[in-house]
Amino acid sequence: MREVVVEQNILSRNDLQAERNRGFFEALGITAFNLVSSPGAGKTSLLERTIHDLKEERRFCVIEGDQQTMHDARRIDATGVPVIQINTGNGCHLDARMVHRAVKELNVPQGAVLMIENVGNLVCPSLFDLGEKQRIVVISVPEGDDKPVKYPTMFRTSHLCIVNKIDLLPYVEFDMEKMKAWARQVNPDIAFIELSVRTGEGMERWYEWLLANS
Repeated sequence: MREVVVEQNILSRNDLQAERNRGFFEALGITAFNLVSSPGAGKTSLLERTIHDLKEERRFCVIEGDQQTMHDARRIDATGVPVIQINTGNGCHLDARMVHRAVKELNVPQGAVLMIENVGNLVCPSLFDLGEKQRIVVISVPEGDDKPVKYPTMFRTSHLCIVNKIDLLPYVEFDMEKMKAWARQVNPDIAFIELSVRTGEGMERWYEWLLANS
C-alpha cells in the first residue's frame, strides 16, 4: 500500500538527517540527550535543577519542544543557559531536521551538553531518532506503573528510565519492581534512576550518571 511506503520514506529521511546530526555532534564533542515523557512528568523541572547544580561543571544548551507557548523556554532561560523553543503546532514530536536547524541557530559550542526536551508524548517521539547519544524516558509515580507495557516502543528505544516524584510513593498505587520488570521485558538493558526533583532525593545519582555519560 502506498501509505506504508510514504511512512517508510518519512522515517528514512529522518534517519539520514539523524545520522548527520550524530556525526556533527561527535565531531564537535557535543553530547546530546533526548528527554521524553508524558506531559507533566517533570522534564522541565528536572532540567532546571540539573542546570542549576551542574552548570559550573558542564556547559549546557537546551532545545525545548512543545506544541505551543514559550513557557518552558522562559524557565530554562532563567537559568542562564542558551535555549531555543521549537513549537510544533499540530505535530506531536520533534524530528531530526528541526533539531538540525535549532542547533545551528543556537550555535552549540564544542564540548557542550545538549539537552533536547521533546514534546510530551510517549508515542510519536519513540519513532524519531534525533541524532542523540542517549534517550532518557521520564515517568512519574502518579502516572501508574504500567507505562512500559502501554508504550513499549518508547521503553525499547530508551537507555535510561528516570522515575520522578518518588516523594509521592506513600500516597499513590505504584509498584516500583513491577514497573521495572515490565520495562525489562521490552528492554533488558534499560537502566533506572529513582528521584524526586522537588525534594532532591536521588538527584546525586542522576548527576553521577549524567557526568559519566557526557
